[in-house]
Amino acid sequence: MRNPFFRLAGLAASLLCFAAVAHAQLSIEITGAGANRLPLAVANFAGERIVSQALTAVVRADLERSGLFRLVDAGAEPLAETAAVSYPNWKGRGADALVAGSVTAGADSRYETRFRLFDVQKQAMLGGQAFVASSGQLRATAHRISDFIYEKLTGEPGIFSTRIAYVVKSTGRYELQISDADGENAQTALASREPIISPTWAPDGTRLAYVSFEAKKPVVYVHSLATGRRHVAANFKGSNSAPAWSPDGKKLAVVLSKDGGSQIYLVNADGSGILRLASSAGIDTEPRFSPDGQSIYFTSDRGGSPQIYRIPAAGGSAERVTFEGSYNVSPRLSPDGKSMAFIARNDGRFQVALLDLATKQTQMLTDSSKDESPSFSPNGRMIIYATEIGGRGVLAAVSSDGRVKQKLSVQAADIREPAWGPFVK
Repeated sequence: MRNPFFRLAGLAASLLCFAAVAHAQLSIEITGAGANRLPLAVANFAGERIVSQALTAVVRADLERSGLFRLVDAGAEPLAETAAVSYPNWKGRGADALVAGSVTAGADSRYETRFRLFDVQKQAMLGGQAFVASSGQLRATAHRISDFIYEKLTGEPGIFSTRIAYVVKSTGRYELQISDADGENAQTALASREPIISPTWAPDGTRLAYVSFEAKKPVVYVHSLATGRRHVAANFKGSNSAPAWSPDGKKLAVVLSKDGGSQIYLVNADGSGILRLASSAGIDTEPRFSPDGQSIYFTSDRGGSPQIYRIPAAGGSAERVTFEGSYNVSPRLSPDGKSMAFIARNDGRFQVALLDLATKQTQMLTDSSKDESPSFSPNGRMIIYATEIGGRGVLAAVSSDGRVKQKLSVQAADIREPAWGPFVK
């Protein structure tokens, strides 16, 4: 079992045992769905048949994957957003909500997409939007439509337009890849013969911080996704690891061994202004800022076993956060700061758990045994994490209530280190 605590602290297990190559898209398998799913019909959009059907298929897949909707058969006939809606007909089909739209080809290979969302039960239109995009942007348009529908029907922002970062290993080659939240449109941000670990998104989604072993030692880099350029944020004596962004994107919490042992420091995102946050006789690692920037949560064995602690971001005394069990690591705060996902050892299995910070109640969210690296979606609804199935590393996702489950994999490949990006501005 890869020990998530000592993997980051000692970096001994950073040379992950990946399977053979695959430069492919992530495929998503839905393995669980929420209770009381809303019955929703997404009619085929009118207009350019091949284009509109492809766009409609993405919208349907997005909403079904959320686990909150039950897709009602809308039939083969297209339905434009301007067409009269026969509410009794759609009610008879079992739909509570309906999406209709159209895709029209314009000049310069651009398409105009329009849609409307209807409440079948109340016989009312809930809203709609229009987008103009090139053919290469139609998937992004579909995700934006899904986000609109999701938010109108649930009251929460949708996450279909967001991105995820993860690490894939081929033979003698590590790749830091970024894909859409549905696993499509994967792009390689960095390729190296040396390990890449701990990618984490800047709050504005324009940069990634990560650890690379290209210099034959762990060094923290900050990488601009727009330009592909990067700079060193931490390259001190010894190991430099576990970067975590402050909510304003100006600083990183990092783990350094330059003064002996693994301890937490703050550094400006440009690599200047190093400041030690705390001192401990144990190993302190895996820092994460709270969403308000006032606290830093981290893993430490200062009490004898790996547990999660919290310390003021300005420095001060640390207080212990986890008390159940002898092994709790990898704290990840929910976007609203009310709960914390982490990895707990439960009857010998390493599983994703969720702690309500107000009530101190803990819920085990997964039933696997080798979970690591949890990461919240920006709306707090889902948690993506790495696990192992059949001896192969895959990514998986679980809803914060444990009901919705997904598996994300690349055929014949091993993938690890997931990080869910922020909302697209």
